[in-house]
Amino acid sequence: MTIKYYILTLLLFCTTAVMSQSFIAQVSKTQVVTGEVFEVQFTLNTSGDKFTPPNFVGFQVVGGPNQSQSMSSVNGQVTQSLSIGYALVADKPGTYTIGAAYVVINGKPVSTRPINITVVKGNPQQQRQQQQAQQSPFDDDSQQQQPASASTDMKKNIFMRAVIDKSKVYIGEQMTLTYKLYTRVSLLANDLDKAPDLNGFWSQDVNKNQQRNIPWKMEVYNGQRYNVAEIKQTILFPERAGNLVIDPLAMTFMVRKTLPPRDVMEQMFGGRTEDVKIKVASPPLTVHVQPLPEAGKPASFTGAVGNFTVEGSVEKHELKANEALNYTLKITGSGNIKLLKQVNINPPTDFEKYDPKITDNVTESINGVSGTRELAYLMIPRHEGTYTIEPVQFSYFNPKSGRYVTLSTPAFPIKVNKGTDAAGNVTSLAPADQRDIKMLAKDIRYIKSNNPDIYNEGESFFGSAGYWLLILLGPLGFIAAAAFRKRTEEFNSDIVKVKNKRAAKLAAKHMANAAKELQAGNTKAFYEAVSKGLYGYLSDKLNIPAADLNLENIADQLKAKGVSDALVKNMTGTLELCEMARFAPVSHVSQQQVFDGAKSTINDIETNV
Repeated sequence: MTIKYYILTLLLFCTTAVMSQSFIAQVSKTQVVTGEVFEVQFTLNTSGDKFTPPNFVGFQVVGGPNQSQSMSSVNGQVTQSLSIGYALVADKPGTYTIGAAYVVINGKPVSTRPINITVVKGNPQQQRQQQQAQQSPFDDDSQQQQPASASTDMKKNIFMRAVIDKSKVYIGEQMTLTYKLYTRVSLLANDLDKAPDLNGFWSQDVNKNQQRNIPWKMEVYNGQRYNVAEIKQTILFPERAGNLVIDPLAMTFMVRKTLPPRDVMEQMFGGRTEDVKIKVASPPLTVHVQPLPEAGKPASFTGAVGNFTVEGSVEKHELKANEALNYTLKITGSGNIKLLKQVNINPPTDFEKYDPKITDNVTESINGVSGTRELAYLMIPRHEGTYTIEPVQFSYFNPKSGRYVTLSTPAFPIKVNKGTDAAGNVTSLAPADQRDIKMLAKDIRYIKSNNPDIYNEGESFFGSAGYWLLILLGPLGFIAAAAFRKRTEEFNSDIVKVKNKRAAKLAAKHMANAAKELQAGNTKAFYEAVSKGLYGYLSDKLNIPAADLNLENIADQLKAKGVSDALVKNMTGTLELCEMARFAPVSHVSQQQVFDGAKSTINDIETNV
């Protein structure tokens, strides 16, 4: 008995020693369907630092990191636990591996074991049902303490959907994206976790100035009645063909949950409640974008997609030579009107034409973008005569009929009378002999009446030192130009070096634009300018492709360049703040502070890298 007691005690001691320091990874599921949100949690039961998460290759991070701590004391022995969780979603079927996470314990790196996740293809109805029921069990301590049945009820009581009015469109065809929140619980607060990137789309928000007053309505969904709010509406214009993915919108909500009463008194006074955090993410959506047909595409087509009318006008039909004439082209309709390129017009050869002044009167609503774009061309006739401004051809693609439509403006006769310039010199001739006349004072010189310069014999410039110096300047200049060109070609061949060199200049342009928007009081435009400036600068400076330009890659590349953790934190914090401000107003920091911080961060990176 004594020997068994010692053996049991030794085994228990060894087990406790092994369990005293552990770092493990757990997932809520090892097999999921495409678009289904699942969770991975890394748990450390001792003190450690320098936690490094894995690269979630093949997954999108729609929530996290969510951190929670717990501490307990049993028989005088204190144990503590730290958990860090992420919410993930996969878009494509296959087998993926969540790599090892690392942490330093007592000066030694410790890693978790990789976990294999099998992703299978699911039908859309199944994905919607699963997405509506997704909510991370790793959000905070209060949620981890809930029983499984209570957690399941909360998943059914609040979820988010992304709804599009079309799933199959042409390039440039407008479509509407709506994010709808469904809830049957009381909402106390909300926070944006991740805004959709909308890569491959040109986007325009609807009701961007009314985000604070979002109306609620009742809606029955899957046989259940919910309070529904359309929290974000965006008009999208696909920019390329193929299957484009609309990323999830992820948010965290503080909700008030009703708990069963523990005694008769609580039952008499209406029971008890508990405030918990719920993470909600909309499912990703796939849009099938078709290329515009090549058959029947007119030469005058410049990319207009929608339904339009065109109207041309001139301010007058008779004027003098060298007077200004305004020709206005008015395009009205709905579609990608803000993306229209300049329309090609061909005035008479004797008319000087200038770039048009563009004036937009456009509205954005849930029905799309519609309105008018005016292009005012300034023309100046230089000679007397009778001319005709030929009709202008404007073509667009109608996605409803699937055909190209060509419209034409009428021709405008213009009579140009004889005119004079400010000096009184004739600037027009008869139509049979229309050519410019040079000024008389410059064309024929007067006979000089002063003494001519007289040179002594032998003082000729030919054969002098200056003569031979000028002869040599030609070959020397050619050699220097060839050397400079070769050096320029060698420099431009190194794309990374070129982008690195121009990064600060491009960032300065965006910051100048942000300063203008700041002075004008355009909050969203200001944050967009700062965000574009920072992302463009980091893309060129760190040579990160646009597809891989995310906060995690930015932080890793900056650290690899030797940038301090504090500076990296400032940069990522500014980017997160700009993304948040584009969706909802922020009040804890002023726009001037954001602007000064962004400029200071760029200057510090230029100094260190």
